[in-house]
Amino acid sequence: MARVVTFGEIMMRLAPPGYQRFIQAHSFDVSYAGGEANVAASLAQFGHEASFVTVLPDNALADAAIAFLRYYGVDTSRVVRSNVGRLGVYFLETGAAQRASRVIYDRAGSTVAITPPDVYDWSQILNGYDHFHTTGITPALGENCARATLDALRTAKQLGLTTSFDLNYRAKLWSTATARRTVEPMLEFVDTVIGNEEDAKNVLGIEAAGTDVQRGEVQHAAYEEVARKIAERHHVANVAITLRESESASVNHWSACLLSEGQFLLSERYTIQVVDRVGAGDSFCGGLLAARLDGMTPADALEFAVAASCLKHSIPGDFNKVSKDEVLRLCSGDASGRVVR
Repeated sequence: MARVVTFGEIMMRLAPPGYQRFIQAHSFDVSYAGGEANVAASLAQFGHEASFVTVLPDNALADAAIAFLRYYGVDTSRVVRSNVGRLGVYFLETGAAQRASRVIYDRAGSTVAITPPDVYDWSQILNGYDHFHTTGITPALGENCARATLDALRTAKQLGLTTSFDLNYRAKLWSTATARRTVEPMLEFVDTVIGNEEDAKNVLGIEAAGTDVQRGEVQHAAYEEVARKIAERHHVANVAITLRESESASVNHWSACLLSEGQFLLSERYTIQVVDRVGAGDSFCGGLLAARLDGMTPADALEFAVAASCLKHSIPGDFNKVSKDEVLRLCSGDASGRVVR
């Protein structure tokens, strides 16, 4: 069992029941989510000790978010409480068929975004841990979070932890130019870079030839060049990229590639009937990190991560609520979906 710290924002997720549109909704289903919290939950489900670091307001809504994390085995003892700011919220309208999902953020002024970076004692927080993970969403929240993220990554490397960074570009939070200017210096302290089929272009200016994400057209071979350019330019040992081909909001093809110590690997490709795709990239991160921390080979770890995130598409909510045995069963070829009695 490895000990992992993740750092970021957790928000309340409000979604109309089923596939209702916002205009139809008379109620909302409540859960809690955030890129780094989602990864922590996956790691905990797969048997690792996962600690989530953030700053939350001192109120009952934040209490509920902490309880949600604890329910799924995430250590919240390093969560800082504050009497200023608020809990961020996002609204999700789940798409179906040719109607896309929609997300509306209400996170301005969140406590983690307005908290000065010196509130985190990273040497103390990271002491005794094996791995540190964060994403591009966190520095996108503002200067405070950007400085805290850089401090955390630098300290993690000084203490001998391995590190991972999911590029996770969000156009509603910052521009591509600001993302690149902010993220590139952080990669000096990163061992594994993770992204989706668009992130390398949006954050690092590295584009895959022959790919049209809007049409769901992904040229898998082009991503070997993308991964090698990221590795060479930023001196990272591992680059993983998820590859989503969308026929519609309901039918996706899902795979990924991994460049590890110079070896390029391409995973199994799954055709998925989507229930909820939000958090799928985070479930891939969690699966990849868990597998590598368990000592799996890069090839086996890639297959485990893709299978884990494939299963996540069947589960409402951002957290991936599957066991290691379920993932390994899918990796072994059991994709029938038959009832287990």
